[in-house]
Amino acid sequence: MKDSLSIQQARKLVLLSQRVPPNNQAGCSTAATLSAIEHLGYIQIDTISVVQRAHHHTLWNRNPRYNASQLDQLLSDKKVFEYWSHAAAYLPIRDYRFSLCRKVALAQGDLRHWYERDERMIQVVLRRIAAEGPLMAKDFQHTGKRGGAWQTRPAKQALEYLYMQGELMVPNRIKFQKVYDLTERVLPEGTDTSLPEPEEYARFLIARYLRANGVGQAGEIAYLQNHTKPLVSATLKDMVSTGELLQIRVAGNIYYAFPASLELLNKPLARSRLKILSPFDNLVIQRKRMKALFGFDYVIECYLPEPKRRYGYFSLPILWDGNLVARMDCRTKRNESLLHIHHFALEPTVANIDALLLALRKELESFMAFNDCSKLCLHRTSPATVQPALQAGINDLTG
Repeated sequence: MKDSLSIQQARKLVLLSQRVPPNNQAGCSTAATLSAIEHLGYIQIDTISVVQRAHHHTLWNRNPRYNASQLDQLLSDKKVFEYWSHAAAYLPIRDYRFSLCRKVALAQGDLRHWYERDERMIQVVLRRIAAEGPLMAKDFQHTGKRGGAWQTRPAKQALEYLYMQGELMVPNRIKFQKVYDLTERVLPEGTDTSLPEPEEYARFLIARYLRANGVGQAGEIAYLQNHTKPLVSATLKDMVSTGELLQIRVAGNIYYAFPASLELLNKPLARSRLKILSPFDNLVIQRKRMKALFGFDYVIECYLPEPKRRYGYFSLPILWDGNLVARMDCRTKRNESLLHIHHFALEPTVANIDALLLALRKELESFMAFNDCSKLCLHRTSPATVQPALQAGINDLTG
């Protein structure tokens, strides 16, 4: 077995493990979407909608036949559920019992809630949902002040408190607003609700991460999973000692991998296919990891003041030829069926620019359709010398 990988091998292993670009798929498209969620372990939810929201975008990049109704169907069929991973996410229902670790920690005070417990409002919320059925935050009237860091209404705070603690679940959303119901009315019959032991939970986090990412470190596996890193680190060492995991050196850093994962290196990677990624895609969500493994220094700039933005409000990472090669700041104008590319910026290491632009033109056609756009407007590129060639490709595309 290898005890080291070149940076090129590591990148290939990561991309094949992430299943991006995707292979040709047969069978039911909704089943392919569920397979993607189960393989990746979670799909992050995000509210930003300048292009298709992150959860739809990430799934589309794993399943080219994906459409938003499939996620709704999987929720309705109780194949996935909404809860917290490192952030708000859709999770496979088969992993439900592992969400109990956070829920119990919150209930016991081992983790802190975002909001203080308001017992009166909690009882109001529980009584009404028990009696009336699923409700939204807007169904609770409020005429007083908002509170907390997000200036949230008391009923919304109580709903989120109960949701995070596991007493409520979210069976669906209406216009992206959560609908809440009692967990016993949402959870499929027969779901395992036994609380995992700490080591079992650590093994779950390790297996889920390494299956989806190929190689990983303790800090990456425990990313934003409060207080889990010491246990994950200890469990990684145990799994190495028993031969379940390998320690692998990549560019001077130690990573962990399952021995079977290295067999993926014998498979081809669709290098010629270009993918336009969401900033919250599982591949790029850990920015330090992307810099270490792909040399891609990425910051999502929508959270920065406009004068400090270098690439744009919502720049999308671009994957091609096994590397992250560019970023593209996009925004849709849905009432005009228009996709704006405000800024297309190449990485300085890109060599074959003509081939990249050809691959981009092909993918833009699919990306426009995914965003329900029939027109495309290019504003600027970096370097500026790329703009004529890219504009010519866009002209051919939109004809």
